[in-house]
Amino acid sequence: MLESVPSALLENLLDRHGEAPRHYHDWSHVEALLAHFETVEDRISDRAAVLYAILFHDAIYDPRAKDNERRSAALLIESAPPLSPASLSAARRMIEATEGHYLPSDLSEAAQQDCAHFLDMDLGILGAPASRFDIYEQQIRAEYAHVPDDAFREGRAKVLRHFSQREQLYFSPWGQDRFEARARKPRAIA
Repeated sequence: MLESVPSALLENLLDRHGEAPRHYHDWSHVEALLAHFETVEDRISDRAAVLYAILFHDAIYDPRAKDNERRSAALLIESAPPLSPASLSAARRMIEATEGHYLPSDLSEAAQQDCAHFLDMDLGILGAPASRFDIYEQQIRAEYAHVPDDAFREGRAKVLRHFSQREQLYFSPWGQDRFEARARKPRAIA
């Protein structure tokens, strides 16, 4: 899958995902999404767009910033990957959609389905087994070490509450079947 990615581009992405203070949003997160991608690849219309959305969606990650998603999408465009204009545009919109984890209404039906799978892959961690979820929470806490404990717990609870209040956390039947029930179970906040 990664053999289609130019080596200099892949090396740059590996370097970016190795930057501090990444504990969860590192290359292992990309690898987890790539593993999910392999299980749904036959359901994806534009595999190249989803692959590049996976690779770039957290390419820029600063826990103190509020524009990581937009900057990551801009980096995708600036990097000029070997994608058709339509695939590049779809990948950009998928990355931007991670800001609130929503389905962009300006995508074609096929691109919306691709985006649904991509977003479900990205939020798959919320439906992970309890032991993995606990590690995830510790990793997120480490990324936000600059935030005092009380403020972190309050902010983290707000984020998780936002997702839990949705009628459906996951957009695709694959995500709903695979993650929804476990993601709905009450979890402790680190």
